[in-house]
Order: sequence, then structure tokens, then C-alpha cells
Amino acid sequence: MYFETAGRHNTAKTIELALKVAEEKGIDYIVVASCSGYTAKFLAGSGKNIIVITHVNGFEEPGVMEIDEKTIEDLKKLGFKVYTGTHVLSGAERGISKKFAGIYPVEIMAHTLRMLGQGVKVAVEISVMALDAGLIPYGEDIIAIGGTGEGADTAVVIRPSHAASIFETKIKEIICKPYEF
Repeated sequence: MYFETAGRHNTAKTIELALKVAEEKGIDYIVVASCSGYTAKFLAGSGKNIIVITHVNGFEEPGVMEIDEKTIEDLKKLGFKVYTGTHVLSGAERGISKKFAGIYPVEIMAHTLRMLGQGVKVAVEISVMALDAGLIPYGEDIIAIGGTGEGADTAVVIRPSHAASIFETKIKEIICKPYEF
């Protein structure tokens, strides 16, 4: 499905479509980007293994977490796993590019994925992060949900690989994404 525009207003439909495909394909793991808990909470009661990936500590402001501790606890009470770690498609490389005013291979990869939309880039990134953290099984298709700004507007079926072998990651199906982004 293609949404006319990107954004938070697509969240409910994105989750609905992702859960439908998960049921059809027997996929048990869903990885979702959520920096406030808003998107993740749409997955409550899904019966799936939900892994919530937050923005890295210091994303907006040095030393500050965007998602508050109460929200993290609320998500865990829903049975979700919550992970905060270095973003695999930026991380230390962004620090190098800022310092030396250039662009480097991992950032080129991120910008290339954004040609399909911000949500596709996010889906690849969070699925690799979840795999590297040991929160999803290796060698299985999962669903990854991301978005453009706030909320969710993109869902993909993906078989992630570790960051050390990221080019082995396979996007199997784009369930939904914005047409204009």
C-alpha cells in the first residue's frame, strides 16, 4: 500500500497492515521504532514478540533521553522489549563527518535507503540493531516498522543481518510506505 503522504496520520493503518502480513506469513517478531511510545502502543495485545527501538540517548540533546523512564516501564509491562543503542547507520561515523565535514560509507548507505523513504532506512537500521542486541533470532524474516518524523508510515518484511555483515540484509517485501516523502 502507498500512503499519499508521509507522517503520523498513517500509524494505525501501518500497524494494521503489518499485523495482517505477520499473521499471513507466520512472522512472530516485530521491531518498531518509537521515541515516545506512541507507535509502539498500537501493537499492544498483538500476541507478537515486540521489540521497541528508541532514539539513542543524546539524539536531540547531549545526555538526554527522548523517551521517559515511565514510558519505558509501561512498554515493558505490555511485554515489549525496549532497546536503546547506537544507531547502526550513523553512530560514530556521524561524529567523524561533522568533525571533518565529509560524508562516509555508512552515511551514504543511509542516504541511499532514504531514496525509498525515511521509514525504509529506519526499518533496516532498527532490525539490524535488534539483531545485534540479540533481541530477534538470526536468519528469520521479521517485520520492521518505521516512519518519517513521528508515528509510523512504513512497514517491511526483512531478514536482517548483523552490522558486520549488513549487506546480507534482505528487504523481502514493502508492506506500506508513503508515495510522497
